[in-house]
Amino acid sequence: MDLQILWFAAVAVLWTGFLLLEGFDFGVAALLPVLGRRPADRHLMLRSIGPLWDGNEVWLITAVGAVFAAFPGWYATWLPALYLPFVIVLLGLIVRAVAFEWRHSSHDPRWDATWTHVITGGSLVAALGVGAALGATTLGLPIDGDGNRVGGAFAGVGWPALLGALAVVAFAVVHGALFLALKTDGDVRLRARALALRWSPVAALPLLAWAGLVHLRHGTPVTAGLWLVAALAVVITWTRIRLEREGQAFTAWAVMLVASAATIFGAAFPVVVPSTIDAAFDVTVADASVSGYTLTVMTWVAAVGLPVVLAYQAWTYWVFRRRLTAGPQHEQVSV
Repeated sequence: MDLQILWFAAVAVLWTGFLLLEGFDFGVAALLPVLGRRPADRHLMLRSIGPLWDGNEVWLITAVGAVFAAFPGWYATWLPALYLPFVIVLLGLIVRAVAFEWRHSSHDPRWDATWTHVITGGSLVAALGVGAALGATTLGLPIDGDGNRVGGAFAGVGWPALLGALAVVAFAVVHGALFLALKTDGDVRLRARALALRWSPVAALPLLAWAGLVHLRHGTPVTAGLWLVAALAVVITWTRIRLEREGQAFTAWAVMLVASAATIFGAAFPVVVPSTIDAAFDVTVADASVSGYTLTVMTWVAAVGLPVVLAYQAWTYWVFRRRLTAGPQHEQVSV
């Protein structure tokens, strides 16, 4: 396989992994005011993602790092053109991380409530920013022949960015609800399952629309099949929730994201940043890539290091695999 194609696929996998894993973190945090009716419920919800959220953020760093290392031309066009959304993402992640740490430094109810709201706000801001950046990148940015953004700071924040932002947040909310239904027990589990049952068909629409638009512009029969898999996964998710099969519903919802992301990246290839000004200004994989020698070295490094990182993260999920309850002592019960 051509190394440029391999690394384009690797970038797609890293972004998909970030949305898949950090997605339920964002969703749980967004649902704190909705499902966390009591302090014990909010504490339970935060405990469900406590050992996982910071490790999941590594996927974002790795995804951006892979773009920078393998496709500097992509990076040089993409980040300056979307400077504002990425600054918003960083601010959201920073205040979110601070809130996770500071929330437990006092037992005052007002202190707890304040930092819980900050966790929710930071997570929503980060999810909106990531979605806006990815939506604008895959549906088009106003870039000229030199790869520079045409217009002011908000020139890249049009309807594609808004669609991407809505798609990521809607996906994350249901993803978080399904994670809580799978990970917790008691009232939180019941409320989370009810929310996912009610909203999963609606929440899937922005992501399916995003993937469908990219496919209609540049798609192939393969991406058409992937889009149909994503749509079918939504139906399976809803039916599995009705049957109270949380694990199967969570898996089907994850398949919906993976198939949608595969549709988007597969249909966009070989263009990494389409121009809304002129198709001749599109940035392609060949234009943006580093040399073959550099890609070869990166491939060997990734082949050694990536399995170690994946094994460690899989082990973390295995250790914290049990359901949680709101009980003060015996908080883990069998799945």
